Amino acid sequence: MVLGIISLITSIFFVGGPLGVIGLVLGVVALIKARRTGVGRGMSVTGLLTSLLAIVVSVVVAVLLAWYADHTQKCYRPDSFQQYRQCVHQQLSGV
Repeated sequence: MVLGIISLITSIFFVGGPLGVIGLVLGVVALIKARRTGVGRGMSVTGLLTSLLAIVVSVVVAVLLAWYADHTQKCYRPDSFQQYRQCVHQQLSGV
């Protein structure tokens, strides 16, 4: 569960994706153990869900970053930050 929460928090920095996969595997192992012992099912399900959510958030962030990079690739060598902002605005608004 703890790994799932940490991966969810760090998923916007791409660290959460791999941590989420590890948390997902450990959550499945914990769920199997909880079925045998009858203890800890809630924590294992919470770990599974937070890990899965972290993986989804990491994938969405990666897709959005790739989309942004694709649409603003002409703006990567500006002379100033103001020119970069203006170029990005033009590229994203279609002006």
